[in-house]
Amino acid sequence: MSALWAMAGIGAIVLLGAAVQKKNHKVCAGIKIEISGAERHMFIDEKDVMEILRSTGKVEGYPIAELNLRSMEQVVERNPWVKNAEMFLDNNQVLQVSIEERQPVARVFTLDGSSFYLDSGALRLPLSDKLSARVPSFTGFPTDRKKLAAPDSMLLHNVVALGKYILADSFWMAQVAQIDITPQSTFEMVPVVGDHIVALGDANNIERKFSHLYTFYKKAWLQNGLNTYEKLDVQYSNQVVAVRKGTGRAQVDSARAQLLMQNLMAQSQPVMDSGLVTTPPKPTAVKPAKDSAAVVKPAAMVKSGVKNTAKTNSASKSNNKGVKKALTPVGKKQVNRKQSKKPVKPQPKAVLKKQ
Repeated sequence: MSALWAMAGIGAIVLLGAAVQKKNHKVCAGIKIEISGAERHMFIDEKDVMEILRSTGKVEGYPIAELNLRSMEQVVERNPWVKNAEMFLDNNQVLQVSIEERQPVARVFTLDGSSFYLDSGALRLPLSDKLSARVPSFTGFPTDRKKLAAPDSMLLHNVVALGKYILADSFWMAQVAQIDITPQSTFEMVPVVGDHIVALGDANNIERKFSHLYTFYKKAWLQNGLNTYEKLDVQYSNQVVAVRKGTGRAQVDSARAQLLMQNLMAQSQPVMDSGLVTTPPKPTAVKPAKDSAAVVKPAAMVKSGVKNTAKTNSASKSNNKGVKKALTPVGKKQVNRKQSKKPVKPQPKAVLKKQ
């Protein structure tokens, strides 16, 4: 009995080997290509895959035994838009090719002027001549180097997270015109409707931020309209900070006006001190000074006339030349005699004309 089982096993092996040999002598009858993952865009089609396969050598009409399917898969996966490729031959000797295409979630513009797409894994994808993907646009990425530093790599992942959220919501896809990347690696949204900027901050708590923004939009549209504001800030929890139009500009104008006034005053001060521009004032009477010391004023503002003093030292004589004084004997009351000279005509004051 065991001998019979052994002979049956040997026979099965022989038949299997013969079948394999017969199949290996057959040729590839055709190629069938199926592409998945292209829900919104198709950046690689059947024609592109056929060109890649034929670049590896003969496929259709070529002996099956000489086809290296694994090598052919690797060649196809070199295309940046191909995420995964699998191949096998069916019973009819038709090569079945299954392609999973990469899908972009954002388009990024760098400061250097270049542009690329990002897929869900933060892999950079080239632009296509066939079509332009309708995905959120991000501007101001700092570099286009192939090898990124850790902060730039993290920034790309934040772009992916933000792009995927916007892409999944039809309202935000319609409302978001672009998102600017600031030098601090934060995000500012430029909307389609409304003349304002939305400060989003980093990519944390994206759902909460957009939820608060959507609630504010509904209230603002009903109450004041979106064009009332120039900036909305949703970085903070449980609140939206809104800046009305003109507020920031008024502060800038006020500071600029103050600076201009200071410059104007600084420029006009030398002119005031020089006394070059004068207008004659009305005549005024000269009153004698009550104190004993001479009053000294700037040359441009001094009134003509000399004041008498009651002291008889040499300093008073030098300071009051031409002034006659009458003193009583020591111990008696000092009395100033009336000046017999004519009143001194006052000189004109220096007055700055209005510009």
